[in-house]
Amino acid sequence: MSQTPNSTTMLSRRTILRGMGTALALPWLESICPVARAAGTDSPAAKPPVRMGFFYVPNGMHMPDWTPSGEGELKELSPTLSHLAKHRSEIMPLTGLELHNGWALGDGGGDHARSVASFLTGAHPNKTDGADIRNGISVDQFAAARLSHLTRFPSLELGLEPSAQSGNCDSGYSCVYSSNVSWRNETNFVNKEVNPQALFDRLFGNGNNAEEAENKALRNRRKKSVLDFVLNDAKRLQEHMGSIDRRKMDEYLHSVRDVERRVTHAIKLEGKEIEAPDYARPEGVPAEFQEHARLMMDMLVLAFQTDATRIATFMMTNAGSNRPYPQVEVSDGHHDLSHHQNDAEKQKKIAKINRYHIQQFDYLLSRMREVPEGDGTLLDNCMLMYGSGLSDGNRHNHDDLPIVLAGRAGGAFNPGRHLRYADKTPLCNLYVSMLEIMGINADTFSDSNGRLTNLG
Repeated sequence: MSQTPNSTTMLSRRTILRGMGTALALPWLESICPVARAAGTDSPAAKPPVRMGFFYVPNGMHMPDWTPSGEGELKELSPTLSHLAKHRSEIMPLTGLELHNGWALGDGGGDHARSVASFLTGAHPNKTDGADIRNGISVDQFAAARLSHLTRFPSLELGLEPSAQSGNCDSGYSCVYSSNVSWRNETNFVNKEVNPQALFDRLFGNGNNAEEAENKALRNRRKKSVLDFVLNDAKRLQEHMGSIDRRKMDEYLHSVRDVERRVTHAIKLEGKEIEAPDYARPEGVPAEFQEHARLMMDMLVLAFQTDATRIATFMMTNAGSNRPYPQVEVSDGHHDLSHHQNDAEKQKKIAKINRYHIQQFDYLLSRMREVPEGDGTLLDNCMLMYGSGLSDGNRHNHDDLPIVLAGRAGGAFNPGRHLRYADKTPLCNLYVSMLEIMGINADTFSDSNGRLTNLG
């Protein structure tokens, strides 16, 4: 363990329980930084940090089922957003935002690729399927570069379909644009992690490759958990905690063990479950979409809970994904359906897929609300943006985007309302506001022309 606690020890947020090949960070505990708390509740060290997450869904949305009917208080949810009903007081749909550089601007087709490439960068990607890739820095990486000293991981990039390195995916746009939402700079994208085992090893490994490999081999031989290597330290630590913190630790350790069990189960079932996704599924990735999504989301919750990172992106699927969704009785490909040409039956199927995706987001919000933190919950200290860089997939339009915020951003957001902005308000105005909440001074970001008002 990084330090041996006693009754007078001031535990650090960075206290980590260590065993061979294992590093287990602590969740937010009342025992952490008691001196800072005693100095006053306004001390930043006495408050849980704010986390920021971005969740991308492809192929636009069936907008009539998405947009709430009235402004202000969320008295009535739209059919799609009704699946977030139990989080009504924690969400804030935004209407009227535009991704200007998602439009063709003389480059012709390729709206699906641009909808991803521009989503977090606000930039217009260079149209190429060759080596001359050029985009812009994404807001998550802009923030990560400035906050990297605060956490173990500057950011996490997650998804359910692998990142591509090359190829032509959309009317002359490289597959790189279609499958990567995070960009470190204008020429370097950040691959997303789709493999639950790899993500688990990253979160709970100690960074020593040899020790991690030995640890994994030993666990496999003796059917041990990563927790078995740190339990003694955990028990000693709990002896010096109050009852509330002991309960939090028990719940946290249970969550880690549950995720580890499900990761192992997914590997054992490899090749025994049948699904027909439109991409080659890496070894160890659950065949069932929902289990894959929820396993990755559970690990994101653990990463935020332990302050392993404060910044994350999550791509539900890649742009133009033609995955079918037999789980909701949709056997047609998603991308094909998005070109519905106003066919009512196709629109109904699109709406089903939209609802299925947001049900996964609902799961994430529920998990975050279950984690107590400070005077509230983990969700209270998060700001999560969910949406797409296209509104109607048939029209390929990049204005009036389907965007919803979730969480209270540590008190900076006042959710439970539908906010309507002037048409073609830059989406990047939202990013300037979010960066400010993260403590980053940025008067502009990409094509912003101000901040979004009325969020608090």
